[in-house]
Amino acid sequence: MSLVVPEQGPVVVPAAVGAGLSDETRAMLAEAIPENTRRSYQTQTAAFRAWCEADDRPFLPSDADTVTEYVRHLLAEGRAPGSIDVAISVIRTMHRYARVEVPDTRDARLLIRGYRRRRADEGGRDRQAPPAVAADIRRMLDTLGDPAAVPDRARAQVLRDRVILLVGFGMFARRSELARLDLADVTETENGLVVYIARTKTDQAARGQERVLPYGARPDACPVRAVRAWRTFLAEQGIVEGPLLCRIDRHGRLGGRLSGQGVDLVLKRLGAAAGVGHLSGHSLRAGAATSAAEAGATTGQIEDGGGWAKGSTAVGRYVRQRDRWKNHPLADVTI
Repeated sequence: MSLVVPEQGPVVVPAAVGAGLSDETRAMLAEAIPENTRRSYQTQTAAFRAWCEADDRPFLPSDADTVTEYVRHLLAEGRAPGSIDVAISVIRTMHRYARVEVPDTRDARLLIRGYRRRRADEGGRDRQAPPAVAADIRRMLDTLGDPAAVPDRARAQVLRDRVILLVGFGMFARRSELARLDLADVTETENGLVVYIARTKTDQAARGQERVLPYGARPDACPVRAVRAWRTFLAEQGIVEGPLLCRIDRHGRLGGRLSGQGVDLVLKRLGAAAGVGHLSGHSLRAGAATSAAEAGATTGQIEDGGGWAKGSTAVGRYVRQRDRWKNHPLADVTI
């Protein structure tokens, strides 16, 4: 049995699973795997296979010693513990897909555990996306300036970037969620915006969910007005349907859908220009949750606002960031 890992294309499905499966069914199985997951499987599987071939070790099925030695190889390359955890998970998953015995990964994970301890002793730490909190959003908006006051060729970019900041922050968005939005997914009501998200990271069954964004207290930082201005601009260009966010070249010309990576690059550019740090595509989601926690929102409110599962460890972390100051045992002690 072998796993289909094409040199191009995101399809990652077992080649020999279910001798009675039709090609159409196999294709549907491939499409059922989220795009980002398929891409990760493809990259990770290709890297593991190349290493196995170079070291003359069994690829599929593999064995415990091979996986452990591969982890040692990744550690020697300086890979982050989290990325090595992903590599192990992919190796286990591809064995399950191929209906062969999954290798024992206990020794491999023990190597990672020891590496984490050494790394901590040496001052290393796992990097997390820096949150873009409300004050950071304000600084980036100020840096962008008033769309009516910029040159015509820059107006499209300013209008679009304001939507990225205000809608992304207001809906606690992941970059992939923002990138997938169509104009039809954002509805203006008397109370604010209703944003329909067809699929999220935690909703791979694509049941869909809605998030609401109220009017902003300040007109120049209002997601409703930002979307309205962007829609008006697009309509003037004859665009009334399609993606909410599009690519824009240096001449101000509109292109196709902005990708999740494109959202990431926009945030990096805006963060650098405003001097708020090296932001990433996850900064809006992290910043919205952090800001909500600091403003006194409950864990349940934050979970509902951002579509987190109940009891989410991520939300718990944001709330603890607030409470470590608020509930510090020495907060009321005077020396």
